[in-house]
Amino acid sequence: MLTLLLALPLLAMPAIASAERIKASLIGYDEVPSVSTVAKGDFNAQISPNGQTIDYELTFSGLQGTVQQAHIHVAQLSVNGSIVIWLCQTATPFLDPTGHAPQCPQAGTVTGTITSANVIAGSMPAQQLTAGDLAEVIAAIRAGAAYANVHTNLSPGGEIRGQISASQR
Repeated sequence: MLTLLLALPLLAMPAIASAERIKASLIGYDEVPSVSTVAKGDFNAQISPNGQTIDYELTFSGLQGTVQQAHIHVAQLSVNGSIVIWLCQTATPFLDPTGHAPQCPQAGTVTGTITSANVIAGSMPAQQLTAGDLAEVIAAIRAGAAYANVHTNLSPGGEIRGQISASQR
């Protein structure tokens, strides 16, 4: 009985939320149109329990062109969509209007933390995406309507791409 009485306060405590994991495997055949390339990449991230940040790691290798930039776009599979978050870039001066994107390596890994300050308005007005609305980007990711994309000089529309989805825990 004493054990039960001691355990009751623990039962009343709210569960501690854990970060939601998301991922994408990037290949050329997921580009629109498809790109024949040996390049590959992985996007792994965690959405914070309160939805205020996304910590990410983007790794890629084997690109045939020189890396120019990488982004998260909003669109379903096999459709091109608006850039909403810059993951990295190589241009000088930087093209990222928020000024937050780190430098892209030619191959390797780039990491960062996404906040509402990283979200730009979509370039396609019909998508009705608003700058600063990280919650909407997270909703698109959860709906399977966002992808990670690495752009190169040989494939300016993207050399490798992968649809972002929830990962298995």
